[in-house]
Amino acid sequence: MTSLDEEKKRYNKAKESVQKLKIFYLHLILYGIVIALIAYNFYILEGPYTDVITGLNISIIVFWTIIIFIHGWRVFKGRLLFRKSWEDKKIKQLLEEKDEDKVETKIWE
Repeated sequence: MTSLDEEKKRYNKAKESVQKLKIFYLHLILYGIVIALIAYNFYILEGPYTDVITGLNISIIVFWTIIIFIHGWRVFKGRLLFRKSWEDKKIKQLLEEKDEDKVETKIWE
């Protein structure tokens, strides 16, 4: 029974992790759309309130960028892009590929 409970906990934890990742990607897509709209706003901006609107847009970009960074940090904490285990796994994979190449050349020679 304990193995079923552990399996269920692992499944729930994995499901929660995938949900957090999905929300982060949606947040990132929304961020990209809003940044594109703000960039377009900079392009068409005219009038007496140009400085105020520009300041507001820049502050939105800065604060939302900070929020995206913090959200990404919370989602990906502990999962850096190039960890030591990744390097070791990649080295092992490349060595295995080289070994397979040697075996293939011996068969045909």
